[in-house]
Amino acid sequence: MNDKGDKMNEVQRHSGILSLLDEMKTINVANIIDKFNVSPATARRDIAKLDELGKLKKIRNGAERLEGQKKNWTPLNIANTDNYHEKSAIATKASELCQLGDSVVINCGSTAFMLGQKLAGQDIQILTNYFPLASYLINCDHENVIIIGGQYNKAQHIFLNPAPDALSGYAGDWMFTSGKGLTENGLYKRDMLTAVAEQQMLEQVGKLVVVVDSSKVGQKTGMLFCPASKIDIVITGKNADPEVVKALQTQGTEVLLV
Repeated sequence: MNDKGDKMNEVQRHSGILSLLDEMKTINVANIIDKFNVSPATARRDIAKLDELGKLKKIRNGAERLEGQKKNWTPLNIANTDNYHEKSAIATKASELCQLGDSVVINCGSTAFMLGQKLAGQDIQILTNYFPLASYLINCDHENVIIIGGQYNKAQHIFLNPAPDALSGYAGDWMFTSGKGLTENGLYKRDMLTAVAEQQMLEQVGKLVVVVDSSKVGQKTGMLFCPASKIDIVITGKNADPEVVKALQTQGTEVLLV
């Protein structure tokens, strides 16, 4: 039995325990041992810690759900995503661009989700086709959420509408998007359906902001989503390829390093 998980695994496991409680109302130590392949001592420690945090009620040999407590939805693996700390810093910097009363388009991905978390509860209109983000915002009682409709794509967790001009009725002050690669030529995305859907919004927004972690800078993967000339701001990590950063700045793109 492997009981040597790091801090990120603990965070993910705690989210899983709370999800189990949502389904079962009451769980015991054996449920946690079987589900997460941990020792009895770790299972009891998890229950005790979540009890101290006010997330559940500790009972004899197990735990029960706290009734009447509203739980904010979040992807179970959000804290275990690659380059989590850098993406969180990128999301924070991106949120600082937004002013109260702004209308903001946020696309899919872990960085996008974290940006939505930063903006939740503020007087900012958020437009998104990313179902996990929309669910989170609604659960947080964010007052101004617009879900860009279409057919649900389970693999990408987004709504897609391939019809021409399907998104012509939407507009925003900012559009935040990510991708699998960024070079001096522009932003690349791997999933064509997602890219085509987002391209329909490019002419409807005031400024396009690309949020990518530094590992994506210098990579050319998939299709060219948009040329560098259309990118107003890039937010990335300090370890980004300096030659690509300089080339983007030369073309007039503002680059913010975190």
